[in-house]
Amino acid sequence: MQRRSLLLGLAAAPALARAQGSAHSALRFPVDFGAHPRTRTEWWYLTGSLSAGTRRWGFQLTFFRAATGIAGASGSRFEPSQLLFAHAALTDLEQRRLRHDQRIARSGFGIAQASGDDTDLSLRDWQMRRAPRPGDAQRSRYTTRVASDSAGFAFELQCDATQPVLLQGDGGVSRKGPGADDTSRYYSEPQLVAQGTLTLAGRPVTVQGRAWLDHEWSDAFIPPQAVGWDWIGMNLDDGSALTAFRLRRADGSSVYAGGSFRRAGDTLRAFGPDDVRFTPGRVWGSAASRARYPVQWQIETPAGRFGVAALLDDQELDSRSSTGAIYWEGLSELLDATGRRVGAGYLEMTGYAAPLRL
Repeated sequence: MQRRSLLLGLAAAPALARAQGSAHSALRFPVDFGAHPRTRTEWWYLTGSLSAGTRRWGFQLTFFRAATGIAGASGSRFEPSQLLFAHAALTDLEQRRLRHDQRIARSGFGIAQASGDDTDLSLRDWQMRRAPRPGDAQRSRYTTRVASDSAGFAFELQCDATQPVLLQGDGGVSRKGPGADDTSRYYSEPQLVAQGTLTLAGRPVTVQGRAWLDHEWSDAFIPPQAVGWDWIGMNLDDGSALTAFRLRRADGSSVYAGGSFRRAGDTLRAFGPDDVRFTPGRVWGSAASRARYPVQWQIETPAGRFGVAALLDDQELDSRSSTGAIYWEGLSELLDATGRRVGAGYLEMTGYAAPLRL
C-alpha cells in the first residue's frame, strides 16, 4: 500500500477504543512513559538548544505512533495495526539553514518499535530511550541517536531531567476544546540538561544545552472546527517552564487555549481557555508551500506577557512523505515585556499550509 493511501486510510478510520480504565485515571510511571497502543495518536517530542563555543543550534526529534484501526482477528505480524513515524531536524543559526529528515514504517520485524513499558523507541537506526537517571531514580535520562545521510547531520545526545515530571492540565489531562472528549493525556519534562555529539558533514563537535520533552496521546486531539494549533514550550533562564497553546480556526481566531507555568521548586499553575491570548506579529512567507507564518508573537498568560521571536524565519518542515503535513517548528527566544531575553525553546505552528488532520 502506498504511504499516501495508508495515511488517508488512517484519517478515515474510526476512533479506537480508549485505554483500559477511566479516561481520567492518574498517570503511572514508568509505564506511562511508554506507548499506549489502544489510543489513536501519540507522540514523543524532544526539542532543545545546543551550543559549542559561540555556535548555536536547535534540534528536534519526534516519534509518532498511529493506530490504524485495521488489525484483523488473525493476529498476523503482517497486519499493520501500528505505524511509527519519526522527524528529525537541526537549525544551524550560523549557516542560517534548517536540515531535516523523516521516516515511516509499520511496527515490528525489528524495524520499528514503541515499547509499552517505558520510553523505548526505534525506527531503523533512529532511537530515543529513557532510563532512571544514575544517582537519582526519580529523574529521567533520555538518550537519542539520529543520523541522516541525505540531510548531512547526526546527533547523539544525553538529556538529564533536573525537575519532577510536569503534568499538564489537570493531573495530566489536558483539555483541547469545548467538547467532553476534546482531551489528551499530556506531560512534559522541561529543563533537561543536554550534552553529546553533533556531526555535520562528517565532522563531530561536542555540544551542550537545554532541552524539553513532551509526551502526549489521545483519540480525538483536534476539535472539528480547528485547522491547527500554535504552541510554545520554553525553558526560562531562571529555571521556570512555560507552556502555552491554542487551537485555531481558519480565520485565525481561537477555538480553545491553555498552558501552564512552573517555577523551579514550585507548584504548577495551569491556565484556562480564557487565560491565554496569542497575538501575531511579523509574518514570514514560505516560497515552498506559500504558507504565511507569524514568526513573532505576543502571548498573554497569567504568568505574564511575553514576546516570542523565531531565531530563523525558515524553519518550515515538509513531512508529506510521512505524517502528511507541512508545518513550522523552530528554535525561538522568549522575551519579557521590555524585550529582554528571559528564555528559549520551541515554537510550533500547524495548519497554515493546509488544515491539519490527525
